[in-house]
Amino acid sequence: MKIGGMEVLAVADGMGVEVAADILTRPGVDDPWACHDHHREDDGTLRLPLGGFCVRTGERIVLVDAGVGAFDDGRYRGGALLDSLAGYGITPADVTDVVFTHLHFDHIGWATHDGTPVFPNALYRAHRADWQHFVTGPDPQPHAVDKLTPLGPRLELFDTDTTIAPGLDAVHTPGHTPGSTVYVLSDGGQRAILLGDVVHSVVQFSERDWQVIWDVDPATASAARNRIADQAAETGDLLAAAHFPGMRFGRIITGDTDRRFVAI
Repeated sequence: MKIGGMEVLAVADGMGVEVAADILTRPGVDDPWACHDHHREDDGTLRLPLGGFCVRTGERIVLVDAGVGAFDDGRYRGGALLDSLAGYGITPADVTDVVFTHLHFDHIGWATHDGTPVFPNALYRAHRADWQHFVTGPDPQPHAVDKLTPLGPRLELFDTDTTIAPGLDAVHTPGHTPGSTVYVLSDGGQRAILLGDVVHSVVQFSERDWQVIWDVDPATASAARNRIADQAAETGDLLAAAHFPGMRFGRIITGDTDRRFVAI
């Protein structure tokens, strides 16, 4: 995908499987998936691609999220991210920056491996609110602590919206986690937004009241999803998230009564 002179590459790492009705619900609606059966498997499960996006801008190669890593618990299985990068001719040493949309386990898997940073020349960046929530707060998450503390001085935390590289900006969008961040790409009059887990499934664009079990602040998360979708419908901005089918970009299309995501 080209955004002006920038190149954005989907970098697959693996796949997760969840029961759709267990993780995505709508308050007061008995079977919200009844109108969306084509988005789930015959057994009612939702397949969630795992991985990230690689942005080439100027002399920089930026990895946005690092997949689940060499991990397999029967529901989530990763391990392919480095091979996916190699398929684009990118080695770990080529990556100049690694940025995280948030610090859940399926987005930080290749930050380190066996206690060593996977991308030896990269500066790693995350929002401070997520670092405090997952690593240094009163209820630290062991996986995040194990994966991220070996980064040491290679990790830089940010507190405010910031420019990561030419045409690539981090925008704090809390709700899913305290430090959830989307990354906005803009160049040549074009814009795209890498959503992280602000959206888990494209069905969330169709109705406004979807709730996700992993959102720490469901009301704020819902407001953020709907704000981004409404703005994208007006501007034509492209949207993508690692958990979308095929990790494909798309646009928000609106009709008289509906709003939906159309992949391109």
